[in-house]
Amino acid sequence: MSCGDPHDTECGEVLDHLYEFLDNEMAEGDYDKLRVHFEECSPCLEKYGLEQAIKALIKRCCGCDDTPADLRGKVLARIDSIRAGQRSGEAVVVAVDATVEGHAEAAQQGRQVREAREAREVTAEAAVRPGAPVEAGAPAE
Repeated sequence: MSCGDPHDTECGEVLDHLYEFLDNEMAEGDYDKLRVHFEECSPCLEKYGLEQAIKALIKRCCGCDDTPADLRGKVLARIDSIRAGQRSGEAVVVAVDATVEGHAEAAQQGRQVREAREAREVTAEAAVRPGAPVEAGAPAE
């Protein structure tokens, strides 16, 4: 995706870091580079608006579900082990949980993603207004 105009930051790089931008998880300098790019590039601005709307929709539809305590514990333990491995310089290996419970959770997440995609297709045109001012973290309307 590109508008055809030259930019200091390439469109591909901007889109690779779009979710970090949406989640306010970028360093200030990187954040500013992407913000400037969105001001200059309408295709990237449109993509930003669409992803922002999807994120808001998912939060609205799925944000009230509590995370199962055992899943939360497994995730936090895995994060701790990855961090410990990174500090010691060990190679980090991510294991895949092949239990029936893991498959059931994955199936439920897959259904939620499909439902969100379907809802996105229905609401995308109403939710995205190319050229509208963009501010990271602002809720989509």
